Amino acid sequence: MEPQAGGDSDPHPATQGLVYVVTGGCGFLGSHLVQLLLEQEPELRELRIFDLRIDPAALPATHGDRVRLVQGDVGDAGAVGRVLAGADAVFHAASLVDVWGRASPEAIARVNVQGTKNVIAGCRAQGVRCLVYTSSMEVVGPNTRGDPFLRGDEDSPYPIRHTEPYPLSKAQAERLVLEANGSPVAGGGRLVTVALRPTGIYGERHPLMAQFYRRGRAAGGWLPRTLPPHAEHGRVYAGNVAWMHVLAARAARQRPGTVAGEVFFCYDSSPYAAYEDFNMLLLGPAGLRLGGPRPPAALLAFLARLNAGLRVLLRPLRLYAPLLNPYTLAVASTPFSVRTDKAQRCFGYRPLFSWEQARRRTVSWIRQLDAPSKS
Repeated sequence: MEPQAGGDSDPHPATQGLVYVVTGGCGFLGSHLVQLLLEQEPELRELRIFDLRIDPAALPATHGDRVRLVQGDVGDAGAVGRVLAGADAVFHAASLVDVWGRASPEAIARVNVQGTKNVIAGCRAQGVRCLVYTSSMEVVGPNTRGDPFLRGDEDSPYPIRHTEPYPLSKAQAERLVLEANGSPVAGGGRLVTVALRPTGIYGERHPLMAQFYRRGRAAGGWLPRTLPPHAEHGRVYAGNVAWMHVLAARAARQRPGTVAGEVFFCYDSSPYAAYEDFNMLLLGPAGLRLGGPRPPAALLAFLARLNAGLRVLLRPLRLYAPLLNPYTLAVASTPFSVRTDKAQRCFGYRPLFSWEQARRRTVSWIRQLDAPSKS
């Protein structure tokens, strides 16, 4: 049975304006979502940003008095329940993203799985009827066997094989969110849940892109060629991922039958390209170049396994978590892209930012990384 958007007694009348909560709102994607909600949601009355590490610098320069910063941990059920009180919708973007072995499997599960359980329980207890979950394409793949997924959609078959804690945790959390759809919430009505799966996200404030840029600058403007050149990947701009969240929440509140319990790939008009080639579309205009011979695939595989072994051996002494390991090599080397219009059909999604706009905004941010920080 499809959940209904409302009931006889609505604890959050639309005339009073909307109260939204963004978990992880100071993070990379969360900060883009916060900015778009403030710019594009005219009914927004209050926006609560719930994050373990509060960063006022992540806020837009002008946001009036609608923003409330709340420091807290999604692993703390009490804190989650308190921040959701009186909310109309929650965007659950908080996540511990780690495919390098920097965090323990237990820490990843606590944030990504238990944290999601706490958000769902908070929605039920506080009468929140809309939950939009930021999932990940890694719920599907690529798998470590290297099976390609070329321009597939949400119904395309794929041999899913989770071998790492992060994609496993996101798959478990997504399943919890979708299973919670239609469950009753306090005050009447039912919970409408939606899960969005971005492919590789890029854009301003992306920490890995900043790391690549700084490494290249330190090496005289060059980055080494490393990865296979013909593994097509689909990438998506953070602003368009955020926009899809905004539209999904509107649909969940106004036309729940179109999105309830559904999963959607996040996509836009960014070009399909191999991982390093796409990065250079952004880093090249900022002054970096690829150089040097590309190492043989067998050598790369050996180095990835060596790094994985050293990570285990050195764990009692120090953290050793380089970017290259068997999983990250498989992800970057496996063709994986999507072509779908499900979000457009179901709730009218179209990218808010063109590829040219997304590229220009990202390149401008990268160039500013050289500017001295303001104290």
